[in-house]
Amino acid sequence: MSTVAKPQTLTTAEFHAAVHALAPTVAVFDCDGTLWSGDAGVGFMRWTVDGGLLSREAIGWLDDRYRAYLRGEVSEVAICGEMVQIYQGLRESEMRSAATEFFAARIEKNIFPEMLALIRQLQARGGEIWAVSSTCNWVVEEGMSRFDIPPGRILAARVAVVEGFVTPTLIDVPTDEAKVASLARVGIPRPDAAFGNSIHDAAMLAIARRAFPIDPSPALLARCAQEKWPVYFPASVAPA
Repeated sequence: MSTVAKPQTLTTAEFHAAVHALAPTVAVFDCDGTLWSGDAGVGFMRWTVDGGLLSREAIGWLDDRYRAYLRGEVSEVAICGEMVQIYQGLRESEMRSAATEFFAARIEKNIFPEMLALIRQLQARGGEIWAVSSTCNWVVEEGMSRFDIPPGRILAARVAVVEGFVTPTLIDVPTDEAKVASLARVGIPRPDAAFGNSIHDAAMLAIARRAFPIDPSPALLARCAQEKWPVYFPASVAPA
């Protein structure tokens, strides 16, 4: 029986050199697991539950839905949308305040310094950097402020806000093929470089001139082997 060879693993020097050799004009980055370790989307959900932003009824409903998602009964795009819609009726100012506190307390320390350095180097060379994430825009926008990426270059899960209040009307949920669609809507059908960590980033990686999988999940690692995409592991998450 034939086996698929494991993809090449790049050192930090090789990874940075490969990106700079490409000289990307437009580079797109997933966030959770790509720019920092951990799932900020799920973490923020739990943070707001613990902080009392959600009613017991909403908490119970969302808990049931998330358990169903883990069993494979709810799709990725559905749960990502619902994790933003659940805040309907709350003031957006409350959401932004919670996101600020959450990111500083739980995520900022997990930022990969290698990725932060790379983005700053690309920006210094005039590169156009976009963040594309299925986590809610309040958290992603807070996180991207650490990378000097403005809200206008952030594509994230978001709902409409009317007169300062969160509504259940979905505007975007960039995951899987929807990441490609979101990029196309802003005039980026084929970025020069794409960076992602999970199988839900595979469609976005596939449209780029070059894909850069970061700390890939098992499913994405298998795809990397098929596509012959070299992979990179930041030092804090590198396999032993």
